[in-house]
Amino acid sequence: MNARLKSLSEAGVSIWLDDLSRERLATGNLQTMVTENSVVGVTTNPTIFAAALANGERYAEQVGELKSAGADVDEAIFELTTTDVQQACDVLLPVYEATGGVDGRVSIEVDPGAARDTDATVSLAERLWARVDRPNLLIKIPATEEGLPAIAATISKGISVNVTLIFALERYRGVMDAYLYGLEQAAAEGRDLSSIHSVASFFVSRVDSEVDGRLPDDSPLRGKAALANARLAYAAYQEVFDGERFAALAAAGANPQRPLWASTGVKDPNLPDTLYLSELVVPGTVNTVPEKTLLAFADHGEVTGDTVTGKADESQQVIDELEQAGISYDEVVAKLETEGLQKFDDSWAELVQTVTDALAQA
Repeated sequence: MNARLKSLSEAGVSIWLDDLSRERLATGNLQTMVTENSVVGVTTNPTIFAAALANGERYAEQVGELKSAGADVDEAIFELTTTDVQQACDVLLPVYEATGGVDGRVSIEVDPGAARDTDATVSLAERLWARVDRPNLLIKIPATEEGLPAIAATISKGISVNVTLIFALERYRGVMDAYLYGLEQAAAEGRDLSSIHSVASFFVSRVDSEVDGRLPDDSPLRGKAALANARLAYAAYQEVFDGERFAALAAAGANPQRPLWASTGVKDPNLPDTLYLSELVVPGTVNTVPEKTLLAFADHGEVTGDTVTGKADESQQVIDELEQAGISYDEVVAKLETEGLQKFDDSWAELVQTVTDALAQA
């Protein structure tokens, strides 16, 4: 097992691979990632599936079967993606069992076209949960305003959720509130709270990309905004999950909603390529890592202890200094959410086109 990644895991960070393909599954690569690189989870999205389908001959047989059965493109997408996720869940089931359900998780996203429709999101979450039919599944739901009640409703039904696309601290508080409300509803309905898990995916690198693009090249604030935002999010997490409201739920068996650092591949070549791993080390968190970044950390990443706890004040100072420099935090995070939703829509359109082409060629 890689010593550097093992040390990151031993520091309390759950390493989840931000990629999945049938090639990884069929060749045993995903299993190798688990046994050699401390990977304990997998996340997916439409872009990942589109790339896998476009480059993978291993889908041809199932695509042909779906075409023969008269499946339309939406049905084909549903079957192709849930098959991969189901198989990944099976690979990671031993991890799920060994960690009491905390890790060994595989995430699949609802159609982003439903991101602004609460009822449609809940319905899709239920359908995906039933189709994959694995206890270690997580349903990814975007943290839009309309997504918050969908998150609460999905949790209340006993379905575990990966809340995605979080940029703003205020929105993150809304996400945590939705999770707790969902747990309270689940408890009122007599559900086993210990079986419900959730992570809140706080996006990292895009914050630096947006903020640094507005700063002079010689600004000492470059490369600081994303870490500050994430560390303030962790402080908010501590406040909520150390509070009385969650304590009452925890007494009934509830699990905390772990912070998950998403989009942790460094986009600026002037920044260290392992920055968003080494500087976001804190127990009880998840880091979803692109393979390139994972291998970079395996090669030269360093764990220097907890790099998050107790840094709220200095992180707030970074945000304040950005405001003084004319960069509005509220405007930045609102822009990133809007762009993030558009990227989700674009990714879904790419997946639809890829599957449409595959069906035509089958």
